[in-house]
Amino acid sequence: MTGTRKLAAILVADVVGYSRLAGADEDRTLARLRGLRSDLIDPAIAAHHGRIVKRTGDGSIIEFRSVVDAVRCAIEVQTGLIERNAGVPEDRRIQFRVGIHVGDVVEEADGDLMGDGVNIAARLEGVCSPGAVCLSEDAYRQVKSRLDLAVTDLGAAQLKNIAEPIRVYSLEVSQPAQAKPAPAPTPVRSAPPRLSLVVLPFANIGGDPEQQHLVDGVTESLTTDLSRIRRAVVIARNTAFTYKGKPFDAKTIGQELNVRYVLLGSVQRAGNRLRVNVQLVDAATSSHLWAERFDKPLADLFDMQDEIVARLANALNAQLTAAEARRAEHALNPDSMDLYFQGLARLNRAWTPAIIAQARSFFDRALTADPGNVDALIGSARADAVDASSSFAADPMTAFAAAETKLTKALSSAPDHARGHHLLGFVEILTRRAALGIAECEHALALDRNLAGAHATIGIGKVLIGRAEETEDQIGSALRLSPRDTMAYIWMTHVAIAKNILSRWDQAVLWSRRAIEANRNHPVPCFALAVALAHLGRLDESRAAVRSGLALNPAFTVSRARSAWTAMSDDPTYLTQLEPVFDGMRKAGVPEQ
Repeated sequence: MTGTRKLAAILVADVVGYSRLAGADEDRTLARLRGLRSDLIDPAIAAHHGRIVKRTGDGSIIEFRSVVDAVRCAIEVQTGLIERNAGVPEDRRIQFRVGIHVGDVVEEADGDLMGDGVNIAARLEGVCSPGAVCLSEDAYRQVKSRLDLAVTDLGAAQLKNIAEPIRVYSLEVSQPAQAKPAPAPTPVRSAPPRLSLVVLPFANIGGDPEQQHLVDGVTESLTTDLSRIRRAVVIARNTAFTYKGKPFDAKTIGQELNVRYVLLGSVQRAGNRLRVNVQLVDAATSSHLWAERFDKPLADLFDMQDEIVARLANALNAQLTAAEARRAEHALNPDSMDLYFQGLARLNRAWTPAIIAQARSFFDRALTADPGNVDALIGSARADAVDASSSFAADPMTAFAAAETKLTKALSSAPDHARGHHLLGFVEILTRRAALGIAECEHALALDRNLAGAHATIGIGKVLIGRAEETEDQIGSALRLSPRDTMAYIWMTHVAIAKNILSRWDQAVLWSRRAIEANRNHPVPCFALAVALAHLGRLDESRAAVRSGLALNPAFTVSRARSAWTAMSDDPTYLTQLEPVFDGMRKAGVPEQ
């Protein structure tokens, strides 16, 4: 015999942290709960014409004849609990979460209720804050004109095991609604946060249903990975997917979601290749800030998804930093984060003594404005480490020590800062602690799988422990994750140095030229090229490379390079491999002192 189908208002409630309360003092908790049911809860249910469908241990499912009755009952109970919890220690308070929905249910012969109406109410209770009441949009529509309490629109939520997103409203029982004032000017909405963006669902060009899970997977994974960017505000996937398949305007979306940037894209299959197009749009102006296209041969879809997402996340990190730096340049009164982004953008641009000095100045000003700015502290440490590793600093070990002091302080405040761990690994690798530094970089990758630079730094570590033949593979991993990274020229330089260390002069020439082509403002690949060319007997070319390097770093000498590079490791294989490199510098005309 089938049940009876009907429309009903369903209230689901349970105790917040019941297991913890019962674990601390089960007898007292049960006694207090029984007292609340007899003195407050059951009388309120009866007064508002409710029917207890079932008790679920610490919770209840209750049917009401109307949403108004259900909400009034919930308010009475939650208000009564506020009074009863007054003076009770916070860890001993009994608080309820309440979810209310009006919808289709099936009543069984024994009076039990089943169906979406019950399921949705239960899921609403699960997302509710302690002491509040969460209403579905259908329920809220029927009572909104009768409420005199504060209500928060939580937006569309993807509730567990519920197919379609449900718009949720939270009724804050302890906060009365503000009285409606006389007509006044519309308040100005707060500006969108820095690094705030929404990843709109990527379009499936061609509509191939077999491809749809890859398309949605790229959108979801990219949202997750971009959320790992420090200080980024990324709109949740559930909200973003409410725009799926609908026409949109970037400016309107920016206003609705209060974000600075909108990322949109498409995935298209053409034969045995997959094409992904992406665009980053300024929500305020609808202007395009960046666009990219990725073409890949079809392979394992999950591997493809991971690689596409990693490349996008790395590229977007740099693009968002550059966009925030451009905004900061026009700020009349730049704050700590404005200054931080300007310093970071300079470090991402090139490594020369002048640019490093500018970046450090921005980081130091950011720390003066806010001594607690961990990102600026790590930026300042990075400037010190770059000075030391590029032979810009007269005393590299002092510069490394300054960087490590700053990083230790920063990581004590932000222990999960992936880039902080990566940079600490970099410093350890270059100060005779390569094994520790490699482990630190591996920890950074565990915190952020897309941290391509950590792979490259491990590549340096391999050189310093006498395993330079492994460096190219590590750099290959970095370049696969972020092929157009602003630091790619540094990574290519690492391979050039490794090839010189291994006396593979022809390969060193190729990698040095790649690094120079990628960024002509970095002196180290010029000297790496000079060494390789000198050993190949191409002295005129090698001396020209030295002149280019000295134009960028006039302080570079053989003795300074020896002091810095031998200080990085005491591995005998590495130290032996260095001597031909210093001989090549002398042949190419690098000054001795």
